[in-house]
Amino acid sequence: MSMQASAIQPPGDLRAALSRAESRRKWRAFSLTLPLLVFLLLTLLVPIAALLMRAVENPEVAKALPTTVEALAGWDRVSQPQAPAYAALVKDLSQLPDTADAGALARRLNSEVPGARSLIMGAYRALPIEGDAESVRQQLLDKDPRWAEPEFWQAIAKNGSRWTPDYLLASVDLKRDAKGHIERMPEDQRAYGGILARTFQISFVVTLLCLLLAYPLAYWLSTLPERKANVLMILVLVPFWTSILVRVAAWIVLLQSEGLVNGALLGMGVISEPLALLFNRTGVIISMVHILLPFMILPLYSVMKSVPPTYVRAAVSLGSGPLAAFMRVYVPQTFPGVGAGALLVFILSIGYYITPALLGGADDQMLSYYIARYTNVEVNWGMACALGALLLATTLVLYGVYRRIGKADLALA
Repeated sequence: MSMQASAIQPPGDLRAALSRAESRRKWRAFSLTLPLLVFLLLTLLVPIAALLMRAVENPEVAKALPTTVEALAGWDRVSQPQAPAYAALVKDLSQLPDTADAGALARRLNSEVPGARSLIMGAYRALPIEGDAESVRQQLLDKDPRWAEPEFWQAIAKNGSRWTPDYLLASVDLKRDAKGHIERMPEDQRAYGGILARTFQISFVVTLLCLLLAYPLAYWLSTLPERKANVLMILVLVPFWTSILVRVAAWIVLLQSEGLVNGALLGMGVISEPLALLFNRTGVIISMVHILLPFMILPLYSVMKSVPPTYVRAAVSLGSGPLAAFMRVYVPQTFPGVGAGALLVFILSIGYYITPALLGGADDQMLSYYIARYTNVEVNWGMACALGALLLATTLVLYGVYRRIGKADLALA
């Protein structure tokens, strides 16, 4: 037996050669995938990491007013600060390199307390302010009496750290009070909870409509001969070859009061006056369903094509009704396609921006609209990144739920 085993095993030199060949094969495969890995690192992982870091970064006050922050360290955040804090503020403002740094500081504090922009810029333009601490304090108060109000100093003290949870807290309608305790925002200032709920609501409706439209179409395509199915699948894929902006513009033409849809309904006598289909949620949902429908059809079709039709026929031959056989035998086998399609459409929906911005009204804008607004209009990168991080977290949670449901289905199977 030992002689047979030794005869089967290759010699030592041959084993080493095989090991080297296997190592070269693995390194060759790794070198082929290395450009893709580098590309994903630079275009996906690094931007996501920068987004998450900027969502908690708060450099403006800590960079511009380090001496002031240090002077306010022992302040009770209720009464008016002592004179050394005023002297430290003037010292920090006088050391700013240029007006752009003062403007960045003023914008950051103005996002906390309305009016802080004019207060900071007024003090910066009044420089130089000289004298002892008490004299500097009096000069600032003479320039603008609002320097006696604690709320402006509270904003400086609260934002003295380079890292802050304020942006993330604001994205879920929370905030820190003057002493740093977390509390809910006043009712008239709570906005993002409603915006997130609206985003989920629109995305859910779009996903449900896509499923209702795509399921029978995908089933019909799966029953056709392969040649006919391929031709019709090209028609399904046509929207992928057209710009989203072009498709949205086409829907504006179709849905306007004098458009083709209202014209056809008026001509058939279905309605007596044009329907309001633009600049409301109806137009947003119609356009989003049209754009995202292929993303539901493709997963369903790929799964339905793999389900043998003999299963339903066997159930009918055993005495089951056609509808019962379809619902109890065929439909459960398409659940993976339903889950994959619904997850894909829902994730794409919650990140939509162009369609609601062009076809929706003020109450139909989704979370992405406000991310773009903070980025391009208000230039508040921290808030924009915090809302982006909220969308990213939502997407990861949905994907995690889908994975757990998928594993549970496999375990039951």
